[in-house]
Amino acid sequence: MDDRTEPLWLVAAHVVLWRRYGDLGQELRPGTKAFRGGAKVYVVDTHPGTGNEQLTAVGHGRHTGRWIAIDTGTRHLHTFRARLVYSPAVLRRCGTRPRTREEAEELAALLERVARHERHAHHAAPHPDPCLCHACLPLSPA
Repeated sequence: MDDRTEPLWLVAAHVVLWRRYGDLGQELRPGTKAFRGGAKVYVVDTHPGTGNEQLTAVGHGRHTGRWIAIDTGTRHLHTFRARLVYSPAVLRRCGTRPRTREEAEELAALLERVARHERHAHHAAPHPDPCLCHACLPLSPA
C-alpha cells in the first residue's frame, strides 16, 4: 500500500445541511445519500467536461463513518477553500497530481461559483415555504 508522507494542497468543502429534492425541488432532505449535512469533504477530482457540475469527494460516509470516495454534485457542497492535507486516508484516495496553493485556491473559487449557480438553476420552481435549503438559510452567503 502506498502511504504518502508528503502533504497535498486540496480543496475542502462542507456538505449542505439541507438540499432540495423531488419534483420541482419542493422536498428537503438532509445532506446527501452518502454524506451527512455539514460533513467536511475533500475534492480529489473534478469533471471539467461537464462544467464542473460533478466532482469526486472524499469524506466520512453517512452510514459507516469510514472514509469513502464518491462522485457527487457540486451544488451539494459549499464553503470551498484550499487546505494542506496530511491525512493518509485522504491521500491514499487522492489520484490527482500535486497542486500548488494558488491552484487549489483558484479551483476553490471556481467550484464555489459553480455550486452557487447550480443550486439556483437546478430547480427552476420557487422554493417551498418554509425552506431550509442552503440558499435560504439566514447564515448562508447565497
